[in-house]
Amino acid sequence: MMSTPKIKLNSGFEIPSIGLGTYSTSETATVSEAVAYAIKEAGYRHLDCAWIYGNEKTVGEGIQLSGVPRSEIFITSKVWGTYHTRVEECLNETLANLGTDYLDLYLIHWPVPLNQNGNPPAFPKLPDGQWDVDRSVDLRDTWKQMEALVKKGKVKSIGLSNFSQAKVEYLLETAEIVPAVNQLELHVYNPQHKLLAFLKSKGIVAQAYSPLGSTNAPLLTDETVTAIAAKHSLQPAHVLLGYLLAKDIVILPRSVSNTRIASNLKGALAAAEKLDASELEHLDGLAASGKQKRFVVFQWSVDLGFDNWV
Repeated sequence: MMSTPKIKLNSGFEIPSIGLGTYSTSETATVSEAVAYAIKEAGYRHLDCAWIYGNEKTVGEGIQLSGVPRSEIFITSKVWGTYHTRVEECLNETLANLGTDYLDLYLIHWPVPLNQNGNPPAFPKLPDGQWDVDRSVDLRDTWKQMEALVKKGKVKSIGLSNFSQAKVEYLLETAEIVPAVNQLELHVYNPQHKLLAFLKSKGIVAQAYSPLGSTNAPLLTDETVTAIAAKHSLQPAHVLLGYLLAKDIVILPRSVSNTRIASNLKGALAAAEKLDASELEHLDGLAASGKQKRFVVFQWSVDLGFDNWV
């Protein structure tokens, strides 16, 4: 079992720099067993969850199976778009499903409020197939509800997910609490250097989801990544994770394979120590060399303010 380094948040709390992403299409039993293994055997102390994943009850069962006290586990979840006007209601569902009375971190999943009476309810669409965006909702009002949850003691820290610089700046105009984190699609093909520099200037920690890309993504076979991996006797996945970790970005690789769960943790820590400045710089430049690519793109019918939203 390995322990992971922690990063200090602007809220005063610390977050483990490696977390287990829990989005999964696998069977319920597999998810609970994977969560239990990650905590009890592999040494993870950070779980990244979301209401929309539909498996938080299963994740909660995995936490119970692990036998590790709740106080030792950093748990994140996210409020979905249909709950922007009733954030606490979404949180209460999450808390009940996870079997806890507080979260360490709660995020706005996307900066896109959705009308709550859609069909299907979680993914409301208009007759023309466009997302049913509730344009009457102000994101700053959603943030006020998030801040109220901190004051009630139901969450320790609050933050954002999938927010561009423009969306963060808009919130900061009236925010009492500066977001602790911004969770983004971050990897060597989508490094978002300008946004990361902005977040750092505001004291906001960046988190990386899909740090290995998506299924069948070319990152694991990239010639630069594989060459660096061979040089250091690492797997390409380790290089991709270590690259982000070395840049003080929280990484959230997801898997239900015990072997990969353990390997991701150990390999990321090893790679972060082995990669030198020139290698990090080389990896930093892959996107600009013509390889810029996002793998998670929703056409939300609103401009999110991101570069390279294709």
